[in-house]
Amino acid sequence: MKAITLWQPWALLVAKRYKKIETRSWKAPKELMGQRIAIHAAKAFSKEMQELCWTQPFRGILLKNGFNMSFSDMSFGKVVATCRLTACLRIAGEDKTKNVAQLETGYFVEGNEYHFGDYTHGRYAWILEDVQLLEEPILAKGMQKLWNWDPN
Repeated sequence: MKAITLWQPWALLVAKRYKKIETRSWKAPKELMGQRIAIHAAKAFSKEMQELCWTQPFRGILLKNGFNMSFSDMSFGKVVATCRLTACLRIAGEDKTKNVAQLETGYFVEGNEYHFGDYTHGRYAWILEDVQLLEEPILAKGMQKLWNWDPN
């Protein structure tokens, strides 16, 4: 199974179904459309990412899900979920003053979803559906880009 490593808190947001779009600078391979991919939480957790967790809407969602803000109950260096990659759409543009972005299909991204991604023109929006949270996260060494993960 292909896997992708995300920094926390984004891996958690995908696993808990708050984030349905992963933004990337590169297009997902066509052969992955409709396939399940694993969501891996990066092992590193920079001071910048920790500080981001204290800002809204991140903080509100973490607290709502019972996470303590010491981050000791967050998974790192583990596969936390699987999902189906259903589309990869080019980002047509964004209006930062209105916190909204438009995808090539004419679909608008706003609200929390907008705050959870980088919707700079020309990037790609990976549409993630059918997310399955793992009961117990599985230790794995992540990598950049897509990588192969054997769930066994």
